[in-house]
Amino acid sequence: MPIYLSSHHLKMDEELCFFNQDTLVIKAPKKTPLILRMVVLLFTMACGVYICLVCLKQINPNKTMIKFLNIKVIDYDNESCPDPHLEQWEIPYVHYPKPRTFERNECACNPVRYFAILSMQRSGSGWFETLLNNHTNVSSNGEIFSIPDRRRNVSSILKNMDKVYNLDWFSSASRNECSAAVGFKWMLNQGLMENHEEIVKYFKKRGVSAIFLFRRNLLRRMISVHANSYDKEAKQLNGTHKSHVHSPLEAQILAKYKPKLNATLLIPELKQDEETAAKATQYFKTTRHIVLYYEDVINNRTKLNEVQKFLGLPYRELKSRQVKIHTTPLSNQIENWEDVQKTLKGTSYESFLADYQVSSLALL
Repeated sequence: MPIYLSSHHLKMDEELCFFNQDTLVIKAPKKTPLILRMVVLLFTMACGVYICLVCLKQINPNKTMIKFLNIKVIDYDNESCPDPHLEQWEIPYVHYPKPRTFERNECACNPVRYFAILSMQRSGSGWFETLLNNHTNVSSNGEIFSIPDRRRNVSSILKNMDKVYNLDWFSSASRNECSAAVGFKWMLNQGLMENHEEIVKYFKKRGVSAIFLFRRNLLRRMISVHANSYDKEAKQLNGTHKSHVHSPLEAQILAKYKPKLNATLLIPELKQDEETAAKATQYFKTTRHIVLYYEDVINNRTKLNEVQKFLGLPYRELKSRQVKIHTTPLSNQIENWEDVQKTLKGTSYESFLADYQVSSLALL
């Protein structure tokens, strides 16, 4: 009997195959888009490259570790030279410089402390610095910013300080690679006050300790300033000018000059000096610092022990060859003594008129 198939059945016949009594349905495969094939290929290649790199790293595992360790040593000098005796607060003030001009060799792990003597002219800072340099472990490099070009701007100031604290500054006070404390002397009128904000930041960042040295009797400082200015012109010592002397004879010659002070400007000038010193200590109050007075250091030598402790130095008996210039009573040092006396009596500066005894081996 003939079987008639409709158009519907014929269409299904194109998509389905019948085998015996079991029906096997096979759908015609759809064509895979070209973009999808490319994505799969690129993914496969990327995986292959990654697997190769992992295998190469496993072959030489030490290379990466060596690089990491080297970076750690460079970034953390204090950790590369551990000192079990250091207290926690001392760590920011202990340094291990790496000079460019020489090698520290066996002293590479000897700690170095940075300091700066902040003072005013004729306040005994030169004498004080010779005491520090008498210590075998100290290098104080003098008044480095007395040269205007070195303090022409903040960048120049910071650059010169870096040179000092990296141990690349050479002067007659320079020690050797085993210096335990290094610094310099800085007068308040040598760019310090004008740039105090940047300098305070530098001190705190580099761990620099400030040593303030002032003079209680500002009248005596004023006499010394005038006498020193006069000698710059007169050159009383065989045609040469000397701010500091090393023999009683030289001191006697320089002490012959008696300045005449302006009585009208006397109190304003003393007040200005007083305010400048107070302002400086206020500016640097957030830094690690110590405040000393010339008269106290002369009359109480235990003050020098305090300084050595402040700098973390072993104690030494410190000496100076400098000789004090003005040793006679104030009435013999000022030409118009009576005017000065009359001006200061009854004021807060009257105490400056009093005389006191100091060692003849100290500098004025």
